[in-house]
Amino acid sequence: MTVIELYRHHLSTGRARLAELIGGRQELASHGSHVTDADGHHLLDCGGYGVFLLGHTHPAVVEAVVAQARTHPMATRLLLEPTAAHAARALTRVTPAGLDRVHFVNSGAEATEAAIKLARAHGKTRLVSAAGGYHGKTMGALTLTAKELYQAPFRPLLPDVVHVPYGDAAALAEVVGPGSCVVLEPVQGEGGVVVPPYGYLAGVQELCRERGAMFVLDEIQTGLGRLGAWWGADRERVVPDVLLVGKGLSGGVVPVAAMVATDAAYAPFDKDPFLHTSTFAGSPIAMAAARAAVETIAAEGLVERADALGAAILDGLRALDCHLITDLRGAGLLIGVELRDEHVAGALVLELLDRGVLVNHSLNAHRVVRLTPPAVLTQADLDWLLTAFHDAVATLKGMF
Repeated sequence: MTVIELYRHHLSTGRARLAELIGGRQELASHGSHVTDADGHHLLDCGGYGVFLLGHTHPAVVEAVVAQARTHPMATRLLLEPTAAHAARALTRVTPAGLDRVHFVNSGAEATEAAIKLARAHGKTRLVSAAGGYHGKTMGALTLTAKELYQAPFRPLLPDVVHVPYGDAAALAEVVGPGSCVVLEPVQGEGGVVVPPYGYLAGVQELCRERGAMFVLDEIQTGLGRLGAWWGADRERVVPDVLLVGKGLSGGVVPVAAMVATDAAYAPFDKDPFLHTSTFAGSPIAMAAARAAVETIAAEGLVERADALGAAILDGLRALDCHLITDLRGAGLLIGVELRDEHVAGALVLELLDRGVLVNHSLNAHRVVRLTPPAVLTQADLDWLLTAFHDAVATLKGMF
């Protein structure tokens, strides 16, 4: 059987149809900002849903993981395991001051679930999130992800959930009380790279403190330098009760995520270490990746590089003359290109792929093509990206 046939028979017929739409291409290898397909062609990866801030197979992360895999990749969970302790220390060295307690998990959605359970342990049973937000697709996380398409087949979800317009502090104030847990992104990624007005996050923090609500900041996509700052929280000097971390924490090598909390917020999990557990969470091999990722981002100045590269990309895109592009926005290396409609957006993704550039559409905003390139782009990569956009846009002008 071909790979597409195997997908159709064993994984997903829908995924197989999508693969056929883009020619059935397969990715077999990756390094830095490039992915290699089965025909030996190199593709510039500006997608990856925000995972590859360090690019692919970064030597520092790979070497740490390989060394751990050769000695002790999985733990018994009975004895103390030092790689988790060192990974937690590395992470809390770069989180906002006061966020010192770490609960490692396997994915961003699991981090969201852990935060929901922590809020429940504090008696915060009302969940408040924003329209257009994305927090995962497991049952609790899906309750926060306000998208009818994803929610409808799985109702009933968790009760007592409210969704408010993103960036609207007044709307939030109408629904938040002492029994609330507010979960927001500092920039909505899947929502189409929506940047809130400055002061919004600080206002949310103040409101939650005044009302006795818990404030969870979902930085699964935005954290660890993606926005050109270590955290979206840093842009307004915000310290939430809970910070969610993922994607880039993997170093692009091993899936890993985390919930980081203040001492007060973490107290229920601190008191009983078996209150919320997972067999594979905090595995030594994942902890090696997480520690190496954080330390490499710091050592190579990738936060500052993300800021500079993002500005250069936005400048280059703004030089395009195309009536089909209705808006360009972003922060650091989280960039959104909004098109006239979702058909143009889909065509742009395919045109860029034809020119060897991988990008993503936005799951909650189908008119927006999203760029999340690595912070290790070279000047040649930057030129490749902007040339591909120029040529793709020129083609689209003749089509629409």
